[in-house]
Amino acid sequence: MQRSMARPGNHVIHVYESYASMLFRIAMVHLGSREDAEEATQETFIKLMEKAPAFQDAEHQKAWLIRVLTNHCKTMLGRGWRKREVKLEADALHATGDHEDIALLQLVMALPVKYKTVIHLYYYEDYPIQKISSILQISESAVKMRLQRGRQLLKLELEGDELS
Repeated sequence: MQRSMARPGNHVIHVYESYASMLFRIAMVHLGSREDAEEATQETFIKLMEKAPAFQDAEHQKAWLIRVLTNHCKTMLGRGWRKREVKLEADALHATGDHEDIALLQLVMALPVKYKTVIHLYYYEDYPIQKISSILQISESAVKMRLQRGRQLLKLELEGDELS
């Protein structure tokens, strides 16, 4: 049975226009590579077209997209052929040229995945703790603990850089 490749409907195009850049940024945080982030974002929208449940509202849809993306990123990170340590590409930062912002983002990128995910969602995507808890399917206390530990790791790195 051959599946016809119909052009995505206006709904999918609207969802793509609304969330693609945010999903790409989240994928970059997880994967650190532009190509891998593009692949993860693309796979997320393919799953939206093929397997999306009935959404209660736009926030439910957004949370579902983020969850699918983070799961795909974890799968990609778990592949044996992929290096465990990746470097963030400079052109992917979309920075305004502020070297302190770039340096801080690179420090965030160097954190373990469970810390950089919550830090990125909280500080860069402006999600409240309750929403991060829902998206990542972990307790609110786990989100708070990961934020605290991530901040501690960043503080240690920043203090170490000042001593150098």
